[in-house]
Order: sequence, then C-alpha cells, then structure tokens
Amino acid sequence: MLRSLYIRDYALIDELEVEFDSGLNVITGETGAGKSILIGALKMILGGRASTEVIRTGARKAIIEGVFSETQGLNDLLEAHGFEAGTNMVVRREIGATLSRAFINDTPATATLLRAVAGRLIDLHGQHEHQSLLHTETHLELLDNFGGLGGLCDSYRKHHVTVDALMHERDMLSRREGQLRQQKELFAFQIEEIDRVDPQNGEEEALEAEHRILENAEHLFELTARLFEMLYETDTAVHDQLVVARNEMQDLARIDHDFEESFEEIRSAQIIVAEVAKFLQDYNARVEFNPERLETIRNRLGELERLKRRYGGTLAAVLSHRQDIGAKYELAADFEGAFERLAQQIAEAQTRLTLAADRLSSKRREVAESIQRAIVAELDCLGMANSRFEVRFSRQKDSEGWICYSLSGGEQERFAAFANGMDQAEFFLSTNPGEDLRPLNKIASGGEISRIMLALKTILAKSDRLPILVFDEIDTGVSGAIAHKVGDGIHDLAQYHQIITITHLPQIAALGDVHFTVEKNVEEGRTRTRIRRLSERERAKEVATLLSGSEITEAALESARELIAVGRRSEQR
Repeated sequence: MLRSLYIRDYALIDELEVEFDSGLNVITGETGAGKSILIGALKMILGGRASTEVIRTGARKAIIEGVFSETQGLNDLLEAHGFEAGTNMVVRREIGATLSRAFINDTPATATLLRAVAGRLIDLHGQHEHQSLLHTETHLELLDNFGGLGGLCDSYRKHHVTVDALMHERDMLSRREGQLRQQKELFAFQIEEIDRVDPQNGEEEALEAEHRILENAEHLFELTARLFEMLYETDTAVHDQLVVARNEMQDLARIDHDFEESFEEIRSAQIIVAEVAKFLQDYNARVEFNPERLETIRNRLGELERLKRRYGGTLAAVLSHRQDIGAKYELAADFEGAFERLAQQIAEAQTRLTLAADRLSSKRREVAESIQRAIVAELDCLGMANSRFEVRFSRQKDSEGWICYSLSGGEQERFAAFANGMDQAEFFLSTNPGEDLRPLNKIASGGEISRIMLALKTILAKSDRLPILVFDEIDTGVSGAIAHKVGDGIHDLAQYHQIITITHLPQIAALGDVHFTVEKNVEEGRTRTRIRRLSERERAKEVATLLSGSEITEAALESARELIAVGRRSEQR
C-alpha cells in the first residue's frame, strides 16, 4: 500500500506530506484547489513523463517521494534489475531544469523501470484516461485470475516452451543444412585422419613416461647397480656398517636404558637400507634395453603431436574435435532422417500443446459465463438494470499455427498459439435496451464508464493483482441514488484494495475510512496548495459543504452526519 506521499516545489505545492491509510482514502476540495496536482505528482513516481513546467516558480527542482509497504510481490522485478528488495520500497523522482532523475530505495532507476513497478502496484483511473480494464490485452488475464486458472495456464506455457524450442531447433537445422553438406567431405577427411591414429585418452602421458625410462635405460642400470653395491655388497657397505652400529648400540642399551630409543632408530635404519637395496637389485634386473620399442614410442608420439598441431594443441582438444565433427558428419549424412525425427517430435509436442490449449479454453468459457452473470447483477445494483455484458472469444487461424485439430477427411485446422493460450478475449457491453453490444473501450458516457469500471473492479477485486487503486473523479456524471450505490461499491472494493479517490460526491466522501481536504491559499503573495487530514467534526463540515455549497446550514450538517453514520453502519454489517 501507499504509506505516504511527499511533494516539494511541484506546481502550486511548496512542500507537503500526506500519510494514507488502508481502506478508502477520500480527497475533496474546491475546484482548482490542486487535487489533480496530487495525482499528477503521483504519476511522476509511477514513471510519467516529466516536464520542467511542473517545477514551482523560483525553485531549482521538484521532488516527489512515495513510501510503499508490503511490496514483496515486486522483489523478483527489483532483484532482476539489481535493486535491493524487501517489504518496503521508497520511490523518488527529482525533476530539474535540465535533468530528471528517479530512484528506487536510493538506487538510480529508469522511468521504464518505474512504469514496470507501477504496472504491478497501482491502477490509476481518471475520467478521460485509458484504464487497465479498457485495454483488451488485459481481459484474458483478468479471466484467468478470476477463475483461478493459474495451473492450467502454467501447463499450457510449459508445452508452449517445448514446441518453441523444437521449432527453433528445426529452423537451426534448416539453416545449417547447406553449410554442413559443403563441409561433409572435410569432416570425412578429418575423421579418417584422426581415426587412423586412433588416439586414446591419457595415452600421451603414459607414452612419455615409458619413453623417459627407455631413453635412460643405460643410466638407470649403471646407477642402480652402483647404489646397490654401496648399500649392500661392498666390504664397507652401508648395511653392514649399520649392523655393527646396531649391535654396539644394543650393548650400550643393556647398560643404560637411555640408549634404547637410539638403538631402535639404528635398527629401523638398517631395515630401511636393506629394503632399498632389495628394490634397487630388483629394479636393476628389470631394466630393459629395447631400441625397437623406443623407436615405436617416438613414432607414436610424433603422430599424436601432428594431430595436436592440427586440431587444438592438446590431445583432449583432438578427441573433442573428433566427437564434434563425428556428430556433424552423421547429421550431414542423414539430414532427411534427422528432419523426419524432429518433425515427429514437433507433431507429438503440438498434440500435447493442443490438448492443454483446449482444456484452458474450455475452462475460460465456463469462467466467462460466471463473470457475465456477476457483472450484470452488479450493474443492476448500480442503476444499470438493462445492461448486457458479454465476454467474446476469438481464435486466429494460421496455416502454420501450433494448435492443430484433425478434421474429417484427414484435413487439419490450425490456429496461432500465443504465449497465454490460443484464445483472444474482449469484453462487450450494452447499457440500453435495443442497443447492440459494443467493445468496452467504445463506451462514451462518463457516468457509465464510472459504474462499469466499478462493477468490473468489484467482481474481479479478489483476484486483481494490483493492491492500490486511485480514482480521479471517476464519479463524474453520477448523482442522486446512483451516487449512493457507487459509493457503496467503492467502499466494498476497499475491503480488498487500498483506494485513494478524489470525489465531489458527498455520498462517497461520507464513506471514507479517512478523509483529506485540499486547500489553496495565498501567503506572502504566493499561491500554495495544502492537504489536511480532517477530524470527525471537520469531516462532517466538509461533507455538508459538498451537499449545500459554501453556505453550510444546520440541516446540511445533520444530513452530513447521517450520511457518515449510514456509512459506518454499512461497514459494521
């Protein structure tokens, strides 16, 4: 919800801050006092186009800041753009003479992002504006939300993504066909060259190790023999010397136990030298002098090196290249088979998509019937007893569409598959007997638009994704008993949304959970707009002003109190 709105040096406003409540926030004031200025400022933090003309005369820049709470639903959008997210959000707009800047949680933001945020947060209804319910592209989403069709929509979208991926793969295959056919001979030559050598993973390291041993066989033989003699065979061999030292240390240990640890260390050294000597003797016996094997290894390493120079610099790169061109060669050699297999996959995926689209479409028609009845009943309550409301569906035929139905005789009928289904929906309305149903966005009467919007919002309130509704004098053209009904409708709607409404109707003003008045005064030769939250006594006076004009009579005050009391009784019910 919108917690507060701060405005400085904007149009006639030098500085003001207003704190809103949940439920129905009513704003009243004389014509020209500046009520619409508040809405204009709000539009700025919603990404509206900024103009230097809104900067208050003599000021350097205009500042508008809105504090929103319970904004967890925007976290994915904010985080996707690198913004800090949480349960609260502060949006600020600064409009200077040469530059307009925007911030979300003190981080610079674009007007495009502000509009994206606003699109998921606020629905602003003005008398002459295009409102969200007048946009045909929103009608299908409203139906799905009202009917709780999220599961069916997700199922359809999953199949749609699958078909889209397969179609993309087919397009890529078509584009690659000519190129791969031209490269087929090159691939065949490279495959034959690599397969003739037949390199194995890890082979190079093993061959290089064996090559080092064979190339140094003579040195290994001589050195292991000399070391064996030094350690074990000569009269002064290390092993024999350690045996003598061990025996003498043992004598010392018998006399003084302090020598026992040294005795054990000498004995361990003697054992280790014996084991090393045995290893050297065994190794010396196994040294192989094999010039033929050495030459074979050299030739093999040479072949591997040539492959490495041609195909990536490493044996791993050679093997990877072989795998890659092998797959491409098989594809080039069997394009027709690949196309046939892919076509079969596409056909099966489109069948599943068609079934999902059909289930979703059927359910939407059931939901549409419920909405039609509910909205006609709501319009009847708002004084439009002869209204007719209809949701009309259409499908777009497409010879290459992904939605496919089999007809008798083996023919097929195809329809375009959109991201949200195969349906297109539009709301139609007739408000008078004998009149044809017309698209909702063709309705001309201001009073009718107000009630139609209210009826639609009331019916769709529980499923509407936008938590904040702003009504800028949408009650124009409504009066008398109808005004009471419109007021009741707005008040009921406030049970599901935070509503901020500017109104001239006392029947609506009396129902507010909180009431503000906008005033324009001249102070020190400058015109200033102020907004005040009214006390209970002031509220009755303001409603009385709406009833009788500037001259407030006791009868008008009593009527105002009664209107407010009626609103409270209605709320308690």
